[in-house]
Amino acid sequence: MPAAKPVRRSVPSTPRAPTKRSLKQRLANPMRWLHIYSSMFGLVAILFFSVTGLTLNHPTWTFGSVSKEETQTGQMPGKWLKPDVSKLEVVEHLRKENRVRGLVDNFTIDDTECSITLKGPAYSADIFLNRETGSYEVTQRYAGLTAFMNDLHKGRDSGKAWSLVIDLSAVILIIVSLTGIALLLYIKRRRGKGFLATVGGFAVLAVIIWLCVP
Repeated sequence: MPAAKPVRRSVPSTPRAPTKRSLKQRLANPMRWLHIYSSMFGLVAILFFSVTGLTLNHPTWTFGSVSKEETQTGQMPGKWLKPDVSKLEVVEHLRKENRVRGLVDNFTIDDTECSITLKGPAYSADIFLNRETGSYEVTQRYAGLTAFMNDLHKGRDSGKAWSLVIDLSAVILIIVSLTGIALLLYIKRRRGKGFLATVGGFAVLAVIIWLCVP
C-alpha cells in the first residue's frame, strides 16, 4: 500500500497592521485635486486677465473697435428740480429716457443748474441740466470693446461685484501656483530642476525690475 500523505495544517495568517501614512502622503491627493479643479474653475478668468494684460500693455491694439460720441437733449419734470433736487428720480429718468449707464461719479448742484457725470468701463456720460427750465443735454462717450475689456481688467468704474471677481481670480491664481509648487515635491526626478527653474524665474524678474524699470 502506498504511504499516506502527511496532512498539512493551515496556519491562520496574521493580519498585517495598516501602514501609517506620512503627512506628505496624506496631502498628495487633496493637493492634486485642489490644483486640477482650481485651475479648471478659474480657467476663463485666468484666460481673460492674461489676454487683457497683453492689450493693456499694447494700447494701440484696438482690433478694429472705435470710439464714438453722441449727444441728446431732453426735458426733466420740474417737480424733481425745485425746491430741492431729487437726485434718484433725475438719474433714473436719464437711465430710462436716454439709456445712460454706469455709476454716478459726480452730481453737482447750484442755484440754476446741475452737472452730472456717470462712468462705466470704457464709457462716460456728462449731463448739464437747467433747473429753471428743466431742459438738459446728455453727451455719452463709448471707447470701444478693447477699452471696455481693459477697464474690466483694471476694475475701473466696474462696481463691487466685478471687484469681487478680480479678488476671486487672484485667489485662484495663488492657489494654482502654490499647489503646483507643492506637487513638484512628489516628483523626485524633476524636483531639483523644477525648483531651479522657479528660483531662476524669480531671479530674472528681480534683475529686470532692478535694471530695466525706470
